[in-house]
Amino acid sequence: MADAAGVSKTAVSFAFNNPDRLRADTATRIRDVAEQLGYRPNPVARMLTAGRTLTIGILTPQALSVVFTNPFFGEFSEGVARAAEQEGYGLHFISPRAGSLAGSLARATVDGIVAIGLNGEHPEVEQIRSGGVPMVVVDNRDMIEQPGIVVDDEGGAYAAAAYLLGEGHRSFMVIAMEPPQAGAPLDPNGVMGRRLAGYRRALGAHDLQIPDQALLMGPASIDGGIRAFRRGWERGDRPTAVLAMSDAMAIGAMHAARDLGLRVPGDLSVVGFDDIDLARYTDPPLTTVHQPIREKGERAARLLLRLIADGTGPFEREQLETHLVVRGSTGPVPPRRQVVPST
Repeated sequence: MADAAGVSKTAVSFAFNNPDRLRADTATRIRDVAEQLGYRPNPVARMLTAGRTLTIGILTPQALSVVFTNPFFGEFSEGVARAAEQEGYGLHFISPRAGSLAGSLARATVDGIVAIGLNGEHPEVEQIRSGGVPMVVVDNRDMIEQPGIVVDDEGGAYAAAAYLLGEGHRSFMVIAMEPPQAGAPLDPNGVMGRRLAGYRRALGAHDLQIPDQALLMGPASIDGGIRAFRRGWERGDRPTAVLAMSDAMAIGAMHAARDLGLRVPGDLSVVGFDDIDLARYTDPPLTTVHQPIREKGERAARLLLRLIADGTGPFEREQLETHLVVRGSTGPVPPRRQVVPST
């Protein structure tokens, strides 16, 4: 390639990686010759020369086969991609490899990481820090020393429960997202812990409780919501309202309820959390807590890109607001069920 263009190998490298170090006509001539010869620079060599990969990682402690069943993750990733692509970066998804997140990290060639669903107890956190890889955490209030983006989960959950209480509901089923590690204790600072705190604060004002054993957990997916609702029904739960910690699970709960002959909202009101695109198109449209999903991903990516560019800064932790969106899946408590005791 260098001989055909009549230049040095260094000039060829500059033409693809640092064209400003050559005369404009020289760089253009080298690329023209390369196109005629069908030459493509080795991507690994380019990374070594540039000292960067132009790729950012989205890290999740759950397998991609699990997280992609939740439409939330696709919308969040869209936001990350929007910011990354504007700056010429690609995405690399990092999830446990053969059950090991550390193994995946060891093989990930990225310039920085957006970590969602990761808490400070994960051993991989120290691995990322010691490796000097810039990282922005999403939905994590534990890691206060890391730049991050969170939403007001507790406030949104409180608004959902308070609205149902205002509609006369006193008997609730709470469907929660299972933790990444089976059997792991509830993290009060995690997404599930904060949303549960919001529900409990609203219900507590009416002397109602949600014991931990009453939570119905499952994957944050439509199927996870179906199976969680069925488990609750089979154990004897007869709620007038469902508080689901994700829209996907709420949609699953509505499907399961209809299969059991229940009308939504005639017999059962359902509230989700996230306000994914699908929420407004379900039958009936889903009442839910809106969080700015794409904006959250985009802001996390832009913060990470500034960290990559600046090295050590800026340090930012930002909270985005939530609000309740009332649609057709909720209504007043059915009169015939007003006397059903809370569980």
